[in-house]
Amino acid sequence: MLEEYLPIILFACLVAVLWLVGTYNNFIKRRNMIEEQWSGIDVALKRRYNLIPSLIKAVKGYGKHESELLQKTTEQRVGENSVTQRAVNESEISRTLNGLLAVAEQYPDLKASNNFLVLQHSLNEIEKEIQQARQRYNAAVRKFNTLVESFPSNLMAKMFNFEPYNYFTLELATQRELPDVDF
Repeated sequence: MLEEYLPIILFACLVAVLWLVGTYNNFIKRRNMIEEQWSGIDVALKRRYNLIPSLIKAVKGYGKHESELLQKTTEQRVGENSVTQRAVNESEISRTLNGLLAVAEQYPDLKASNNFLVLQHSLNEIEKEIQQARQRYNAAVRKFNTLVESFPSNLMAKMFNFEPYNYFTLELATQRELPDVDF
């Protein structure tokens, strides 16, 4: 009697093993995509850090306090790897950078300086790259987290300790907040 059901049992076992292997490989593929996207964010942020000393030099005489604060903030961020902590540090740098740009707005000489205009344009371009890299990273995180939380792949995630990733949120220095309108 068992012999009659042996092909069905073997087929079911084969399907289960193939599903396990496929799902595990899908987790690995998505995790690697997240790491690849994170490196894109890291490259764009490093480009921004390389630009900051030039901006500080350009604004130094006009906004001494903001320049010093930005310098201290960028020095503190070295060695931080956690996505959540990195987002906090990067947002702090962005706020300080935004303050530095606001100082420039108050000084027509600086604002009209060709060197400063080039630096500001470069910063805008880098911030666009950061925004795009962040969106790609968050899309990869969303796909991975959906896999971790969806049934039946969540069983596999628990078995192999795949944990959801955090999204990377970041305030950019060139973002302008909308003014409050009170009627």
